[in-house]
Amino acid sequence: MPYLTVAKENSGNIDLYYEDHGAGKPVVLIHGWPLSGRAWEKQVSALIHAGHRVIVYDRRGFGNSGKPVSGYDYNTLAKDLHTLITKLKLRDVTLVGFSMGGGEVARYLGKYGSSRVKKAAFIAAIPPFLLKTQDNPQGIDASVFDGIKTSIVADRPAFLTQFLKNFYNADILRGKLISDEVIQLSWNIAATASPTGTLTCVTSWLEDFRSDLKRIKIPTLVIHGDDDRILPLAATGQRVPEFVKHAQLFVVNGGPHGLTWTHAEAVNRHLLEFLSGAAPARKSARA
Repeated sequence: MPYLTVAKENSGNIDLYYEDHGAGKPVVLIHGWPLSGRAWEKQVSALIHAGHRVIVYDRRGFGNSGKPVSGYDYNTLAKDLHTLITKLKLRDVTLVGFSMGGGEVARYLGKYGSSRVKKAAFIAAIPPFLLKTQDNPQGIDASVFDGIKTSIVADRPAFLTQFLKNFYNADILRGKLISDEVIQLSWNIAATASPTGTLTCVTSWLEDFRSDLKRIKIPTLVIHGDDDRILPLAATGQRVPEFVKHAQLFVVNGGPHGLTWTHAEAVNRHLLEFLSGAAPARKSARA
């Protein structure tokens, strides 16, 4: 299994696990919390079949990557991504961030620019700014995140069970677009993540990406479900075109947060059209 060293912690290396498949223009897939690169199962094969080189990696603290007790802030996470891109000598790459992974895409482009990046995609992603403040009334109250952290500390496995039900809108979509086995698989992946990383990332969610988004000048795609209970559309994806003026927004009807599985056909179609340059020029559409 390939690993990439991004830093050290005491006597040990902090290594990122990654997979590198296919040939063609490279696409880097950045997963959400609290899962791993395995969450891209329904996208990887579609992208490879369409003629793309696909790189999937596990964020530090998650999946098969090293599990340090620090480095879960977005500046460090973007630096990890930068190390991956430079060590693999990627050019003309498309960055695709799901959920928390959208923060890495935004911060990477805000900090390192787009000299190596051709396009960017945000899927059910966290930008522009999740926290409710005086100048960001569309955000979510801080007490919600305090409650999440309290629940993680009290009983992380039990919290994950409830979280994943809302991740996939299991009360509505179970047996139709999501199975109990997929939910269990997601729980298994999430349960093996670093407890410290799982907790600390919640604070990182409150990062303000508005200035990062304003620096994005490359073609940008936004895909978001209108029934996302984790990152509500009105607070996240719907607002990205306010800051990235050329962004294309596609709203998936009935899409939950975990729409990369439940609505994989729609997600893959829009993503592949965007990669091929065939996506419509209009800024907003319903999937």
